[in-house]
Amino acid sequence: MWSSIPTLAGSLATMVFALSTLPMLSKALRSRDLTSYSTGNLVLANVGNAFYSVYLFHLPMGPIWFLHGFYLLSSGLMLVWSRRFAPGHVPTYPRRSVEWAGRPMRSPGRAP
Repeated sequence: MWSSIPTLAGSLATMVFALSTLPMLSKALRSRDLTSYSTGNLVLANVGNAFYSVYLFHLPMGPIWFLHGFYLLSSGLMLVWSRRFAPGHVPTYPRRSVEWAGRPMRSPGRAP
């Protein structure tokens, strides 16, 4: 019986920590404003998570695996979003060409 109490406490802690992070992720995705987050901190959090994964994945499966998986995902998303939504970020998708077959394209609504 006593061995299940720590597992229950770990499961509850995992849910509480994950739920506490969801509003931050939601606001970051909705507003796309991550200027208050330090890139250095986000990079170090991801590096630390990577090192911790080496240790953690040698432990038996338990609630900490799910919590760490959530932290891996959320800190990775925050780093990617901070770079993608950064002011002055140049999108990687191709822009529309201003010519087609050597002729300038007309803007919609302009008469020929």
